[in-house]
Amino acid sequence: MHVIIDNKSGIPIYNQIYSQIKSQIISNELEEDTPLPSIRNLAKDLRISVITTKRAYDELEQEGFIYTVAGKGCFVAKKNTELLREENLKRIEEHLQAVWELAASCGLTKEDIVNMLSVLTEEESL
Repeated sequence: MHVIIDNKSGIPIYNQIYSQIKSQIISNELEEDTPLPSIRNLAKDLRISVITTKRAYDELEQEGFIYTVAGKGCFVAKKNTELLREENLKRIEEHLQAVWELAASCGLTKEDIVNMLSVLTEEESL
């Protein structure tokens, strides 16, 4: 597991940890039942507060991405396909919103965007 903290990003450190671990779980870099570093070890490695690391792990557990076994630590949870689907739908919506905003700045219409998507999907099927 790789976590990189950017102190200049303006994003809270716990959120950076949460986002990076979540991304690694979704992309299967971290597989089901993979043990995560202990809260203390991760905090030590990243040179941050244990409280910050605990907050990231707590949020991951609340959302069902990890689970805790008393005395053994935290592990990657079994993938909830519905949860992953919702995560992907959210990401698609964000991308579509960005496309729409960029298209509007160029004076493109909804039909122009649909035509562009049709051309792209036709090229992939060739």
